[in-house]
Amino acid sequence: MKLVEVGSNPAYQKEFLQFPVRLYQHDSCWIRPLDKDINTVFDPGVNKLFKEGKCVRWLLLDDTGNTLGRVAAFINRKTAVADNEQATGGMGFFECVDDQAAAFQLFDACRDWLASQGMEAMDGPINFGDRDRWWGLLVDGFNEEPNYGMPYTKPYYIPLFEAYGFREYYQQHTFYLPIPEEKVRKVLHPTVLERSQRILEDPTYEFRTIQKSNLPKFAADFAEIYNKAWAKHLSVNDMSAERALKIMEQMKPVMDEQLVWFGYHVPTEQPIAFFVMLPELNQYFKHVDGKMDLLGKLKFLYYKLRKTNSKAFGVIFGVVPDFQGKGIESAIAIAFSKIAWAQNFQYEHLELNWIGDFNVKMIRFAKLLGGVIIKRHITYRYLFDRTKEFKRHPII
Repeated sequence: MKLVEVGSNPAYQKEFLQFPVRLYQHDSCWIRPLDKDINTVFDPGVNKLFKEGKCVRWLLLDDTGNTLGRVAAFINRKTAVADNEQATGGMGFFECVDDQAAAFQLFDACRDWLASQGMEAMDGPINFGDRDRWWGLLVDGFNEEPNYGMPYTKPYYIPLFEAYGFREYYQQHTFYLPIPEEKVRKVLHPTVLERSQRILEDPTYEFRTIQKSNLPKFAADFAEIYNKAWAKHLSVNDMSAERALKIMEQMKPVMDEQLVWFGYHVPTEQPIAFFVMLPELNQYFKHVDGKMDLLGKLKFLYYKLRKTNSKAFGVIFGVVPDFQGKGIESAIAIAFSKIAWAQNFQYEHLELNWIGDFNVKMIRFAKLLGGVIIKRHITYRYLFDRTKEFKRHPII
């Protein structure tokens, strides 16, 4: 077997995209990621993490030149030492035939390169970017289609990772919730309705859907809530209003105003909560074979206009700390439900973006809403010093 660095070799770059297409050709639930999304991760001109971080990727070939696997290793300088007892790099985009020797050679390449860069551990499989994309190994839910940006991986990867010595750092739970009223009322915990009713009847609180015509205002509100509710956890950086606006402008073509909600404390006009959902994009992208060229865009538009997608995806949910525990969480969810329970609402299914098992409060709330775990991923950690004590991700 021969390990080759992808680098700037056009043929290797193309093979990095094409190998999974062949590997998953008989997996009916696998949805090919957009080539553009994968290429963006490894483009120094687009991915800002290259300014301070590093990345390398490889293909593993057999003696005849056929591909046996691929992988990438990377260092995000901002998170390598944050909340870690040891400098920790990342590995990801692992795909491999069912062969332990091949898999171990790919793992070895990541370990050795990261060690040469001063790292003492590696997390994987993860993304050289934010946690909302390509994060974790699928361990449960192989009969379900992946949501946009989430990995769908082979069942035999689990014993390969664990036999090498990777250990479970945390689990990632994807919850499913029904949307139609008759189904929601069967699974919703009574306390959610009770707590939400008090808030919804209180004139000091108001819940509104986003308006695409006024994105700068909502982007600023999003950034304010995000920084208070999320930026202090998980080594997440503060978000500027400018960055939030850029994200919303990127979302605008697929955004459905009925799926994006904000909560406000009326006397001060303070934004206190958001519940951001989108149409589940893989329900469109599964028709374009990884390419958003002219034909791909026409296919995307065709399925979007026909409203064939009945699945929504919960991207992010947050309440600022001063208003947590008051029922705001329940109220914003029920405010959406009352819109969703109208006749002819397009969406019937909702899946929430993964929640780490370290986020006990959010897991508890997802269950109160009637959510059930439909998929599980695991983020593994491998300590280079095999005598060092392993510790799971702390509870937040």
